[in-house]
Amino acid sequence: MSNLDIAKSIVESLGGKDNINNTFNCMTRMRANIKDTSKVNEDELKNIDGVLGLMKEGKTYQVVLGPGKAKKVTDEAIEYFKIPRDAVGQAREENTWEENKAEVKAGQKDNALKKGLKLIADIFIPLIPAIIAGGLFFGFGQLVGQLIESKTLPESWNVVQLTLGLFGGAFLGYFAIFTGIRSAEVFGATPALGGMIGAISIGANIVEISKIIGLFNEAVPLESVLTTGKGGIIGVIFGVWILSKIEKGIRKAVPDVLDLIITPFVSILITGLLMVFAIMPVAGFISDGLVSVLSVIIGSENPVIRVISGFVLAAVFLPMVLMGLHHGLIAIYAVQLEQLGGVSLFPVLAMAGAGQVGAALAIYLKAKKVNNEKMVKVINGALPAGFLGVGEPLIYGVTLPMFKPFITAGLGSGFGGAFVMLMQVTAAAWGPSGLVAIPLMQGTDKMLYYFIGLVISYIMGFIITNFAIKNEDVRNA
Repeated sequence: MSNLDIAKSIVESLGGKDNINNTFNCMTRMRANIKDTSKVNEDELKNIDGVLGLMKEGKTYQVVLGPGKAKKVTDEAIEYFKIPRDAVGQAREENTWEENKAEVKAGQKDNALKKGLKLIADIFIPLIPAIIAGGLFFGFGQLVGQLIESKTLPESWNVVQLTLGLFGGAFLGYFAIFTGIRSAEVFGATPALGGMIGAISIGANIVEISKIIGLFNEAVPLESVLTTGKGGIIGVIFGVWILSKIEKGIRKAVPDVLDLIITPFVSILITGLLMVFAIMPVAGFISDGLVSVLSVIIGSENPVIRVISGFVLAAVFLPMVLMGLHHGLIAIYAVQLEQLGGVSLFPVLAMAGAGQVGAALAIYLKAKKVNNEKMVKVINGALPAGFLGVGEPLIYGVTLPMFKPFITAGLGSGFGGAFVMLMQVTAAAWGPSGLVAIPLMQGTDKMLYYFIGLVISYIMGFIITNFAIKNEDVRNA
């Protein structure tokens, strides 16, 4: 059905044009103020091709059509049936990007996958400030080390390098412990006990135990079935989840007077044994497999594969964000950091925000040309944040409501992602993208390549959007 056909069907199901006082649209919905609700055929409305849902607030019907579609169908209804546009409602609904974001998120349904990814996010998001700080300290420490090696700085700067490494290691060196504490908070276990499970996974005695029971590979220690850190954060998270179940069960069975002694001791005894002899080997197998898959996709020696994977990953990242699937990447970042000493996925995906900046610049120039002052104002406010790696104002305030620029921005970012992947840029941590992430890259050459990737994404996002978007599209945005 065309947009006009959808508009005709909606108006008819709402009781005809004479039953509609006025109408307006928000980001995803056509909203109509009705005179007589008894004349509305709700079942018929819900079954119209293109209608995604229906909500009612008093005499206001909200017909869910999706981003971009809502405006087009509403405009068709207003033009064809001469229905008044609710100027007050429209002004109220031309909201800030925060409200647009909330509306998009509210329209998404939860499922098992999203709930699982949200759980991962709940564990790691509070840790991100420390991850960023640790990564920056390590990054600056590496930079100082390279300058010392090149004789740019004197040997006396070794104390600076060591101090920066000390600060960075204060978190990243004990990542498993912090993950255990945070996982316990999420799962409802005692945080200190969760930290113990994390500490068990990186304890030096693991190697001696592994040797005694024949699970240690002397030739290639990292390929051992059981060794220090085996299973990484995947094992820690699962181990703490088991701990939470065991601890709660024991606490119910133990008298209150003995709870403080018996519950933590027995909980750690049981979970610790499971952690060492079952969870770590199994989680190690899973994380090793994940790294192997990533090595094929994003760590390939074949430059063609790296270019293709970099383009695709950067181009599809923002749609993943809209669906809430990006939270699952946090665990992958952590696995890469633990096993490979650096994160190659983060620099590639960071290009997605740069593509949005380029697209927004193209729209800005067209908005100035067609005198769309509202769009100019929105972009003026959102661009600085976009350059600094905070892309949500541009996404929810500019490109997503117009929809087509959301796609062209993704395509533009793909070129930056391809370059960054080709040059094998790795980061010491992850966090906000954009220009502020430059110090997170490992080595001065990688910092430069990351910056070049951003510039490529800016330029290509601008060029593709400039060709794909017409002045009329911006005038009516």
